Amino acid sequence: MKTLFRLAFKSLRSRALTTTLTIFSIALSMMLLVGVDRLRDAAKAGFSGTLSHTDLIVGARGGGLPLLLSSIFHIGNASNNISWESYQHFAHHPAVAWTIPITMGDSFHGYRVIATDDNFYAHYHYRGNKSLVLSQGHASQELFDITLGADVASRLNLGLGAKIVLAHGIEEKSILKHDTTPFTVVGILAPTATPVDRAVYITLLGEEAMHYGWENGTPPAIGEEPPPLDPSKLKVDVITCFLLGAKSRMSTLYLQREINTYKAEPLTSIIPAYTLQELWSLLDYADTALSLVSGAVLVVGLLAMLIALYTALNERRREIAILRAVGLHARQIFTLFLMESTLIATVGTVVGIGAVYLLLFLLRGVIESHFGLPIELVGLSTRVEIYAVATIVCGALLGTIPAMRAYRNSLVDGLNAQ
Repeated sequence: MKTLFRLAFKSLRSRALTTTLTIFSIALSMMLLVGVDRLRDAAKAGFSGTLSHTDLIVGARGGGLPLLLSSIFHIGNASNNISWESYQHFAHHPAVAWTIPITMGDSFHGYRVIATDDNFYAHYHYRGNKSLVLSQGHASQELFDITLGADVASRLNLGLGAKIVLAHGIEEKSILKHDTTPFTVVGILAPTATPVDRAVYITLLGEEAMHYGWENGTPPAIGEEPPPLDPSKLKVDVITCFLLGAKSRMSTLYLQREINTYKAEPLTSIIPAYTLQELWSLLDYADTALSLVSGAVLVVGLLAMLIALYTALNERRREIAILRAVGLHARQIFTLFLMESTLIATVGTVVGIGAVYLLLFLLRGVIESHFGLPIELVGLSTRVEIYAVATIVCGALLGTIPAMRAYRNSLVDGLNAQ
């Protein structure tokens, strides 16, 4: 058997170009099939690990999924703001342990500006029990303090003491700049591999100070001087949303119902884990469609292997005859061809799966920074293992077709081949 394996390897190596192209075809097909599965699970793990120990997310009346995506993953915008009075009502609710107020609407080089308070640094958790840690400096406390996420600091090469000007709106290139209210970097958060790394954080009153003198969210007219800032007149009127931790799991559903039926203001509260399940349900259709397309491509790759092995039979008739002449039995010729097809399928499968993980490792930073999708490296799943075994088995089964043809070629037929 070891001799047959060496013969199969040397035979494939002698046809290096054809073998390489066939392996590449199967590897590319496997990459597509496994890539869809791994990217889905990597995104699920990344999304699920972004937020922990938060029982409810509360925002203005609207869809639950847009609220989750905008507040936690910084994808899209909130439907509306909620009043500070409504926030205070539930922040002091007897069933509520803590809250994290969040205001969004400004940006810095395309990164979201999050206005919040000390509760964010104290109660925000991710990946289970992990809490936020500052790698440098301290959290924003004064009016024009700003704390940077790890990605923002590294990509823009900013350090403590840097003066930065924020922009109005969330576009990467905004025409409205808050030039009169520059902020000073006082802290940099340690990396979390979540959307927290791709945002900057100021105080709630710092957000109000940026927009001091704006009427109904509109800046002063061109040529009109903004009024001098009076910190004593700053107060928070509205926020975008808030995160909520209940004192007990039992009270979460009660709180959700009370918030959703709050008569003073139309609000929406969602349980993050349940809303994520809604997202995965929506994506199941796309996942199934992509898997079917990838499976079809894999079938094409395996057929390419069959064609390559089968069309090479005429060129190898003399080779087969010589092998028979030196003592190889017809069954061993059959086994030789079967080994070749199995080797091609196995190498193509291993290369394809390896390439998927290499690409995930190299591109996850790009995916996270450009699309805001948290990607976590995940191991092999049962589904991927089934794909791999099925590909190798199908490759071996398809290899029986040229193997049977080689088995039937007689010694005389091989010696007489021109």
